[in-house]
Amino acid sequence: MTDLSVRTFRAMGTQITTLLPGSLPERILSDAFDLVQTIFAREERRFSRFLGDSELTSVNAASGRWTDVSAGFERLARFALLQADRTQGLFDPTVLHAMIAAGYDRDYDEVLAGARGALHPPQPCGRWGEIETRPGGLRLPAGVGLDFGGVAKGWTADLAAEAAIDRGLPWALVSAGGDLRIAGDTSGIDVAIEDPWLATAEVARVRIASGALASSSTTRRAWGPGLHHVIDPRTGAPSDAAALQATVWAPTCAEAETLATWAILTGPSALDSVPGAIATSDGHLLMTFATAGVAA
Repeated sequence: MTDLSVRTFRAMGTQITTLLPGSLPERILSDAFDLVQTIFAREERRFSRFLGDSELTSVNAASGRWTDVSAGFERLARFALLQADRTQGLFDPTVLHAMIAAGYDRDYDEVLAGARGALHPPQPCGRWGEIETRPGGLRLPAGVGLDFGGVAKGWTADLAAEAAIDRGLPWALVSAGGDLRIAGDTSGIDVAIEDPWLATAEVARVRIASGALASSSTTRRAWGPGLHHVIDPRTGAPSDAAALQATVWAPTCAEAETLATWAILTGPSALDSVPGAIATSDGHLLMTFATAGVAA
């Protein structure tokens, strides 16, 4: 596909890239790009665990008590709980304290710079089933914290891409750190899958016309041997599974994000259920994208 218009900015601790049809008038493109950036800024204020005044920070501080939440927060919380149930807890939104114990206790750029606190023993997870919800409110179990992490990025990419085509664009692609959603109708866009063994390289390339693609990797967002952001809720520690990276196609980026986490913890057998690719620690790459009509 040629004649693309591209804009990038940073939000949610990563690079956000928006691709739109370049043949549209500049005014329409500018409005759509601004809308995407506005949506990311709004959702970051809602879901960032690194902002002291975010809604997520307030909800976590109120664990053990009922607290009112915005409609947007409630929708993502309910989605996350459904996905936790669907994956039998391998996707777990209650990994916050386990993530902090593993050293991911502040913005990733600061963690890489060595500004993190001391490491702590693995922390128990798996308490998502104890979260109570009601219209406009929820209650976390005492001592439990939410970390929406990648699913919030995917959720926001979905919102932004859909909002762009609601403005009359034929299609829009929004990528949050490489996890992307295409809304509308395209003839297909080539997307690279990062190489988990070699930074800055790609291990495969696929062509997708719709839906979303998301990856979970133990070699990205890593800050030391065995220290990375993929927490295994069964142990409360960073995953040591044989799968290094899982990339999954799904209709929405939020769903692809949760299934990528599930797939990396499940291993190659996950590809019996979802279209995607899994890279293993012994150097193999397994792919089943054709089941979703995605060309590899």
